[in-house]
Amino acid sequence: MSEETNRQILAREQAAFSTAARIKYYDIVIDHGHGAIITDVEGNDYIDLLASASSTNTGHAHPRIVKAIQDQAAKIIQYTPAYFANSQAARLAPRLAALAPMSGPVEVAWGNSGSDANDAIIKFARAYTGRQYMVSFTGAYHGSTYGSMTLSSVTLNMSRKMGPLLPDVVKVPFPSPWDRLPDESEDQFVDRMFAAFKQPFETYLPAEETAAILIEPIQGDGGIVKTPPAYLQRVYDFAKEHGILFAIDEVNQGMGRTGKWWSIQNFPGIEPDLMSVGKSLASGMPLSAIIGRKEIMESLGSAANVYTTAGNPVTTAAANATLDVIEDEHLLERSTRLGKKAAAFFKEEQAKYDFIGDVRMYGLDGGIDIIDPATGKGDVEATTKLMYRIFELGAIIISLRGSILRFQPPLVITEEQLNQAFAIIDQACGELAAGKLSLPNNAAELGW
Repeated sequence: MSEETNRQILAREQAAFSTAARIKYYDIVIDHGHGAIITDVEGNDYIDLLASASSTNTGHAHPRIVKAIQDQAAKIIQYTPAYFANSQAARLAPRLAALAPMSGPVEVAWGNSGSDANDAIIKFARAYTGRQYMVSFTGAYHGSTYGSMTLSSVTLNMSRKMGPLLPDVVKVPFPSPWDRLPDESEDQFVDRMFAAFKQPFETYLPAEETAAILIEPIQGDGGIVKTPPAYLQRVYDFAKEHGILFAIDEVNQGMGRTGKWWSIQNFPGIEPDLMSVGKSLASGMPLSAIIGRKEIMESLGSAANVYTTAGNPVTTAAANATLDVIEDEHLLERSTRLGKKAAAFFKEEQAKYDFIGDVRMYGLDGGIDIIDPATGKGDVEATTKLMYRIFELGAIIISLRGSILRFQPPLVITEEQLNQAFAIIDQACGELAAGKLSLPNNAAELGW
C-alpha cells in the first residue's frame, strides 16, 4: 500500500490532470482488485457494483486472463497489426465472428475503444450504402471521439463548446419509460414514439439518403433501459424497407452482461448489419471491434480503419482468455441466475421504500430509479445521499441521469459478496428513509 492517503495523491494529480477527463464520484485512488473486490491505496476494500463501467465482466485480475497477458507480454508486447498479423488476433477474429448474432459471412476490424468502433460504423455504413445520413437516439452514449460523440446525447458536456460536430447526424427520441404518459398503454406508447421516429423521415430526412440507424438495444448510460421490443421491431423493419443499415452498440451491454452474449439477443428475430464491441471484450484492456456482414466490411480498402495498436498481441491474448473464461465458467448462465436474485432483492426494497421507483434488471445489469414519492420524478439529491452512503459502507455504485443507481457488478461476484452488497444497500435505504443521510460537501460536482 502507498504511505500516502487517497486525498494526498489526488491533490498531487489534480495539478496535472484535466477536469474534462473524469466524471467525479468518490475521492479514492484504486490500488488493486481481485474478483468483485477493489482496494484503494489506504487498504480499504469495496464490493464493486460497477465493474469498471461494465468493462471487467470477468472481474479484476482474473488469474487466467492475467496469465494470458503475462505469457504474451514475455513473447512480444506490440508489433503493429496495421502491417502484420499476430497469432493472438488471428485466433480471436474468427472466434468473435462466430459469436456475432448475424447469419451469413461476418468479418471483424479492430479498434482501441468503443468510441472508435462506433466511428467505424459511420465509415463502413457510408461506404457500403453510398449515403451520408446517420440516425441515433437521445440518451445514447457511443463514445468521446468526434464521430461517436456526435452520435451521443447523454450529456450536454459532450457537445458544449466543441462544435461544429460531425455533419449529417440526426437524433430521434429514444422511447424512454420516463416519457410514457399517465394511463398510456404499451401499444399506445410504441405508436407515439414510432411516429416521432418517422417524423424526420417525413419532413426533412430522405430515407434513401440515410446510411444507418445506430441504437443501444438496452441503453447503458441512458439509464439501463430496454427498448420496447415492438418499437425496436418497427425500427428494424423500417430500416430493412428503406435499405438502411441497422447497427447496434454492444460496448456496454455485450459480453454476457445481460445473461446473453449480446443484448440484441433479448430481441428474437432481429439481426444487426453492424455492431460495435469494446469494454469487456478484453476484460478492460484497450481493445474494441466492429463486426459486420462481410459485404459491408469489404466496402472500404486499407487504410480506412487502421490504428497502430489496435488488435495488438497482448490485448487480443486477453480477449481470447476472456472468451475462455466466459464460456468455461458459464458466466452467461451466472449472470441470468444472479440477476434474478438481484431483481428479487430490489423489488423487495421497492416494496419497503417509497423512494424506489422503477426497477429494471436484465441479468446482472440494473437501473434502479430513485424518486421523490410526492411527484414520482427522479430525485437527484436522494440518489446522491444514497450512493455516497453505500460507498461509505463499503461498496462502489454510481448514478446515471442523476437519479438512477447503476448496478453492474462483475459477473464473477460471489453470492456471499452479493448478499453483503444487498445488506449495505438496505442499510443505506433505511437510513435515507429515516432522514439520517446528508449530502457530501462536493455533491454539486458528482456524477454525469
